[in-house]
Amino acid sequence: MGITIKTPDERQKMREAGHAAAQVLEMIAPDVKAGVSTDELDRICHRYIVDELGCVPAPLNYKGFPKSICTSVNHVVCHGIPSAKVLKRGDIINIDITVIKDGWHGDTSQTFFVGEPTVLAKRLVETTREAMLAGIRLIKPGVRLGDLGHVIQRLSESRGYSIVREYCGHGIGQIFHEDPQVLHYGKPDTGIELQEGMCFTVEPMLNAGRAEVRLLPDGWTVVTKDHSLSAQWEHTVLVTADGFEVLTQREGETI
Repeated sequence: MGITIKTPDERQKMREAGHAAAQVLEMIAPDVKAGVSTDELDRICHRYIVDELGCVPAPLNYKGFPKSICTSVNHVVCHGIPSAKVLKRGDIINIDITVIKDGWHGDTSQTFFVGEPTVLAKRLVETTREAMLAGIRLIKPGVRLGDLGHVIQRLSESRGYSIVREYCGHGIGQIFHEDPQVLHYGKPDTGIELQEGMCFTVEPMLNAGRAEVRLLPDGWTVVTKDHSLSAQWEHTVLVTADGFEVLTQREGETI
């Protein structure tokens, strides 16, 4: 699959899809609290995506995934399946939202604190967001993907965290996952050169312990091998003529 360059009309479609995805994370934030199950979060998001936004939850039935959102708690790295599991104080949870609006995808995620976080959890989650933003802020035509990966890797590892290498960001548009692959590690001046009109996600996953992960028998849930905490943040980004536009930026969020 080749890299797609979005036309001005297609960029506007991506803006609308990205805004819708951001609205879901804004909506669900007050419900992320102790005593709530991840199934309930899924139900709330599904109703909002379908009934309020008039969109389609992209994960539902995607290659057999059974729910409308991904909920990854504590040592779950990504692709956690909502269940009867109840959140408790001190947990961290990544909620990954992808919606389809008029045939176009918007993809974003945030790691939330459930009540007051531990010092370790707070530092991990904040560093993960900083690493994502460090990569995003480099984006402009002529920059290479290896430059983004290098900046994310350098910041993360300098603070003692490891980067999950098996999963990465991706191109996005009318197809959920398309080229290019966006690695969160790398060497400067390597990889694909960015061009205006490219659209992709930046979504680093950082572990408090070792980088190794394993896939559970359900075929989806990815966890840290050493059961250390893992955090992730994600935005969908458009390469503009002189920089970038974060299509999934939330109300009041500073980039």
